Amino acid sequence: MTEPLVRITGAHKSFPLPDGGRLAAVDDLSLDIAAGTAVSLTGPSGSGKSTLLHLIGAIEKLDAGSIVVAGRDLRKLTRNGLADYRRTIGFVFQRFHLLPALTALDNVIAPVLPFRTGFDKRERALELLKVVGLEDRAGALPSQLSGGQQQRVAIARALINGPRLVLADEPTGNLDSRNGTAIIDLLLTLRDEHDATVVVATHDAGIAERCDTALHLRDGRLA
Repeated sequence: MTEPLVRITGAHKSFPLPDGGRLAAVDDLSLDIAAGTAVSLTGPSGSGKSTLLHLIGAIEKLDAGSIVVAGRDLRKLTRNGLADYRRTIGFVFQRFHLLPALTALDNVIAPVLPFRTGFDKRERALELLKVVGLEDRAGALPSQLSGGQQQRVAIARALINGPRLVLADEPTGNLDSRNGTAIIDLLLTLRDEHDATVVVATHDAGIAERCDTALHLRDGRLA
């Protein structure tokens, strides 16, 4: 039987409250995510969607349980191992986090700029801008791009290392419905044409319905 790309077992993560207690953002959650699938995470604000993505992406650390991605147990990785792992993940956030002084092309290159790569960085970035339909806007600054275009640049940036896993946290939250639909179309195309596994946290039921698997979270657990 094929192992899942992501295996989450008994995951628990809590955060301190002002009164001295703790809030369980993810509570004894277990989940398998198969390679090459699109998975949606829905649920009310505070249900644990973003925290779960951050745990899978090693932005947050587990309090208990385990997360194994492509055979790597995240709790057993060293600091350098975690940094290397993060570079294999594509992150797409609700806020685009583009660097305002850099062009679209340079924003795409930015994650790999300090590192040696086995590919030409500029050539790869131009290819990705073409994939997201912005090859003619490579020299534009973020302030010269629409919200939908900025999110496309953010997706191209997330793909610069050829990740097998793309984590998208409310990627359409700041977009109108037309641009939001286009962004989801693009993410699902990545699944189909680049064999990527896509996990999307969203409040949009329409987006959830288009994914292979739709999961609903409440109080840090699968509902």
